[in-house]
Amino acid sequence: MPNLLADAISPYLRSHADNPVNWQGWGAEAFAEAQERDLPVLVSIGYSTCHWCHVMARESFSDPELAEYLNAHFVSIKVDREEHPDVDASYLAAASAFVQGLGWPLNVFVTPEGRAFHAGTYFPPQPMQGHPSFRQVLEAVADAWATRRPEVTAGAARVAEALAESALQSRATGTLPTEAVFERAVAELAASEDARFGGFGGAPKFPVAPALGFLLGRIDGRDLALRTLMRMGASPLRDPVEGGFFRYAVNRDWSDPHYERMLYDNAQLLDLYTQAWKLTGESWAARVAEGVGEFLTEVMQLQEGGFASAQDSESMVGGERVEGGYYALDEHGRRAEVPPALDEKVLTGWNGLAIAALARAGFAFARTEFTASARSAADYLLARHVRPDGTLVRASVPGRGVIGRGVAGRTSTAQATLEDFGMGARGLLELSLATGEASYAVAARRLIDGTLDTATDTTPFRVPNGADPVLAAQGLAIDLDPSEGAYPSGLTATAEASQLLYLLTADDRYRVAAEAGMALVAALAPDRPLAYGAALRLLNALGSPAEQLVVVTGLPDAEPKGTGRGLIDAARRHATGLVAGVTEAQARAFADAGFELFEGRISPTTPATAYLCRDFVCALPVTTGSELDTLSAR
Repeated sequence: MPNLLADAISPYLRSHADNPVNWQGWGAEAFAEAQERDLPVLVSIGYSTCHWCHVMARESFSDPELAEYLNAHFVSIKVDREEHPDVDASYLAAASAFVQGLGWPLNVFVTPEGRAFHAGTYFPPQPMQGHPSFRQVLEAVADAWATRRPEVTAGAARVAEALAESALQSRATGTLPTEAVFERAVAELAASEDARFGGFGGAPKFPVAPALGFLLGRIDGRDLALRTLMRMGASPLRDPVEGGFFRYAVNRDWSDPHYERMLYDNAQLLDLYTQAWKLTGESWAARVAEGVGEFLTEVMQLQEGGFASAQDSESMVGGERVEGGYYALDEHGRRAEVPPALDEKVLTGWNGLAIAALARAGFAFARTEFTASARSAADYLLARHVRPDGTLVRASVPGRGVIGRGVAGRTSTAQATLEDFGMGARGLLELSLATGEASYAVAARRLIDGTLDTATDTTPFRVPNGADPVLAAQGLAIDLDPSEGAYPSGLTATAEASQLLYLLTADDRYRVAAEAGMALVAALAPDRPLAYGAALRLLNALGSPAEQLVVVTGLPDAEPKGTGRGLIDAARRHATGLVAGVTEAQARAFADAGFELFEGRISPTTPATAYLCRDFVCALPVTTGSELDTLSAR
């Protein structure tokens, strides 16, 4: 069977289309072929901005002799982990039985039934420093399959059983953490701070945005978070020309970054620096936040509205392909070069993160272009990623600007995951608050309702379109994966959107679902604060009074002046809870759509009126910025 990747949605898969390896995309057909040919399967997982994935592609997967051996002894599947995060999570869990220090490329050898029996990450083309070459690994695996089949299959069955047992144990429900538990989590993060250069631990060093979000939401962690954000913003991890952050730094002092720029990192960091400005009023926070916002709108946003998932680390500079060379140039020098390629895959969940961050930043900094950018992305998702039955598309590529045979304008067959529903819904909710348009909130509610309608007694949220069908058929689907890393898990993201819906509607089922969802990680997250920062942030919020601020302007489509202008500016600086700015007509539209927070919100005799509530208990309305500041400080 020839290489089948030329028409793949994923740019990462298409980059392997010219390999002599007979790659197939993820699907039941490859496993059926393995059954028919009685061969093991190589599942090779990576993503477009993964440096060592490209190295292994050049060194090994482009080698005709190695490819000939691979084609004769294996059925080979190439997976983009960003397109199929559930597949990646399943095989990461299985691979942990064989190797420590997991990463990408992830190469997992499995039976035709999908059960893993050996795994590794990058394999060199020649043996080095005690590590076998990729050819040696392939020969050893093929020999084991041919001569020790019962041992191989028995080992694979034991791994599958252990994973199933581990999944059951990880679902133990706990109560929401006490204040003392949160204090210990903050203390653990403080103990791991690099006092000299900022950040946590030594090298390599990541921005760990979710953990910083947890710290910002706590009085006892706020100084640590602000210190870290200030140092990161002034470090080599941030591109001073285009404003975006790189994925991580090789060295402790943030130098020698790996130059890929991820949508999820920059979206979360935009939100953090916006929040830092609201808390401090410091110019450094505003400068970094607005720079990241400009990077997202000017570099990462595609012509049709959605955001690309990443930008590559390598590009041609002076006729030579180098990593990071483009970013060593100043603004003038970059104009003469072709910028690193974008991975133009539009992912629902990651776009939701960007929409939420840009909507909040657009309101806070009065940057209407940020809000317009968020609206364009949301409209793209609603038009291209939401099916008539309310289920979601995981990924698509835009209709223009993508080179590939028949690829442009297509949607992926990958199943949407819980992160797509949760992050997508929260993005729409934040956009509705920033624009005053209830239709976005209605669309978000429909997404969350879909996850609640398919819930079970043990799982408060479920993907309405079901698990990946291949994983499900093999019994390998992870019903609810609570693990986090560089961004919130699907569980946390959906619980956060559900809690926000509760604050807008007063419908208690959203609060109950959010608390039930987070109870599943309540015992696990506090002991691993760097790995579960987003869960801790939400757990902390669920245990605290929630603020709801609605500012109503009396005249439609008019910027208030005088005291009204001051009130809007105070609302932009409001640092905690939900903040909405609406006209009276928009408030009525929200109320008519079932969002109880907006009932009776009017501005009868003044340019603007603010209603500040805590858990739906509202203070008397105020009409000046100073009054709102005083009320907020109580």
